[in-house]
Amino acid sequence: MTYDSYNDLITINELCDILSIGKNTAYRLLNDKKIKAFRIGRTWKISRQAVTDFIYHNSYSD
Repeated sequence: MTYDSYNDLITINELCDILSIGKNTAYRLLNDKKIKAFRIGRTWKISRQAVTDFIYHNSYSD
Protein backbone atom coordinates (compact mmCIF):
# COMPACT_ATOMS: atom_id res chain seq x y z
CA MET A 1 0.00 0.00 0.00
CA THR A 2 1.39 3.42 -0.91
CA TYR A 3 1.49 6.26 1.58
CA ASP A 4 -0.99 8.33 -0.46
CA SER A 5 -3.55 5.54 -0.45
CA TYR A 6 -4.09 5.80 3.33
CA ASN A 7 -6.98 7.90 4.68
CA ASP A 8 -6.24 11.26 6.31
CA LEU A 9 -6.74 9.60 9.71
CA ILE A 10 -4.91 6.32 10.21
CA THR A 11 -4.98 3.58 12.84
CA ILE A 12 -2.24 2.04 14.97
CA ASN A 13 -1.92 -0.87 12.54
CA GLU A 14 -1.49 1.49 9.61
CA LEU A 15 1.08 3.53 11.56
CA CYS A 16 3.02 0.33 12.20
CA ASP A 17 2.87 -0.50 8.50
CA ILE A 18 4.00 2.97 7.38
CA LEU A 19 6.94 3.17 9.81
CA SER A 20 7.75 -0.57 9.81
CA ILE A 21 7.57 -0.72 13.60
CA GLY A 22 5.81 -2.91 16.12
CA LYS A 23 2.75 -1.99 18.13
CA ASN A 24 4.72 -1.50 21.36
CA THR A 25 6.93 1.08 19.66
CA ALA A 26 3.91 2.77 18.09
CA TYR A 27 2.12 3.06 21.43
CA ARG A 28 5.31 4.41 23.02
CA LEU A 29 5.61 7.11 20.34
CA LEU A 30 1.98 8.12 20.88
CA ASN A 31 2.10 8.05 24.68
CA ASP A 32 5.35 10.05 24.69
CA LYS A 33 3.65 12.56 22.35
CA LYS A 34 6.35 12.17 19.72
CA ILE A 35 3.58 11.74 17.14
CA LYS A 36 0.54 13.96 17.55
CA ALA A 37 -2.66 11.94 17.83
CA PHE A 38 -5.92 11.70 19.73
CA ARG A 39 -8.12 9.00 21.14
CA ILE A 40 -11.77 8.26 20.66
CA GLY A 41 -12.58 5.87 23.46
CA ARG A 42 -9.82 3.29 23.31
CA THR A 43 -9.01 3.87 19.64
CA TRP A 44 -6.08 6.03 18.57
CA LYS A 45 -6.49 8.26 15.52
CA ILE A 46 -3.37 9.66 13.89
CA SER A 47 -3.31 12.14 11.04
CA ARG A 48 -1.12 11.32 8.05
CA GLN A 49 0.32 14.82 8.39
CA ALA A 50 1.47 14.03 11.95
CA VAL A 51 3.33 10.98 10.61
CA THR A 52 4.90 13.09 7.86
CA ASP A 53 5.97 15.69 10.45
CA PHE A 54 7.45 12.98 12.68
CA ILE A 55 9.46 11.55 9.78
CA TYR A 56 10.64 14.99 8.69
CA HIS A 57 11.71 16.11 12.18
CA ASN A 58 13.49 12.84 12.93
CA SER A 59 15.35 12.55 9.65
CA TYR A 60 19.03 13.32 9.49
CA SER A 61 20.16 15.91 7.00
CA ASP A 62 23.63 17.14 6.17
